[in-house]
Amino acid sequence: MGSRTLADLVLTLGSALQTRFGERVHKLALDTGFTCPNRDGSLGRGGCTFCNNESFAPSTGSRPEVALQMARGAEVVAKRTGARKYLGYFQAYTNTYDSLGRLESLYRQALSYPGCVGLSIGTRPDCLGPGVLELLARLQDEGHLIWLELGLQTIFDETLVRVNRGHGSEVYFESNDRARALGLPVCCHLILGLPGEDRTHALETHAQVIQAGVDGLKIHPLHVVRSSLLAAQWRAGEYSPLALGDYVEWTADLIERTPPGVVFHRLTGTCAEELLLAPAWCVKKWDVLNAIERALRLRGTRQGSFSGASKLVSESPMG
Repeated sequence: MGSRTLADLVLTLGSALQTRFGERVHKLALDTGFTCPNRDGSLGRGGCTFCNNESFAPSTGSRPEVALQMARGAEVVAKRTGARKYLGYFQAYTNTYDSLGRLESLYRQALSYPGCVGLSIGTRPDCLGPGVLELLARLQDEGHLIWLELGLQTIFDETLVRVNRGHGSEVYFESNDRARALGLPVCCHLILGLPGEDRTHALETHAQVIQAGVDGLKIHPLHVVRSSLLAAQWRAGEYSPLALGDYVEWTADLIERTPPGVVFHRLTGTCAEELLLAPAWCVKKWDVLNAIERALRLRGTRQGSFSGASKLVSESPMG
């Protein structure tokens, strides 16, 4: 290969997918009109304090059909990389928060698109009602790759209350155990820089997630976005976002402590400039990723260096 990249040091989702399928596989983001119990009145309204409320739209059914969204995404990917295989990425809001019948219909619509090899489904750990995990397990048994992405963010319940999350950490661990008992790979979402948290909180959250067992991790910084309660807190001087240097060092810490077989779905997150208030560096994804790579190379470490294994392996729950 010749060139050195972050993928030499970290087991990324792209690398794991290429190993399994022998070619590039891209996520195609889908918005199918799901809502969230923290904004429809079931738990509360307004969502988490970091949510952009202007982006909240009622489930009117006016969104393009799943097949059309997949086709549009595939067209963009084809021009960019030439990839011909995809994961249907149910991304917007809480994508298990509906009737089983509607869930199965939407999931199968995505899976029926030519080249779709599986699904990645983002949801809250408190929104896995009766039959949902069993449905996902059936789809997996049919030969599809299924990733369940659970938004934990932090294990510290006082922080979850502070950001109006609407659930405690225990429900994550219960849902994680239920999913993995059915053989479903779980990707845990973690946010660094939540109000009141520092490096020690990030390390403890990560340690407990790893100890409980997890198949993938998605790490991203907290964004201050327009029309959120967090934006008002930031303007009032009640919240200061992470500096880039801190985010890079904390993320490197977590990578080093992650077992080699765990798949990193994301190491940073971006936000549209018209929505982002702070931190400004969040609009430059590759600057952040390059900085993380440099930090690991300066340390002489990689994924697994401090987890009892130092050699990156290609084996993963996707193999």
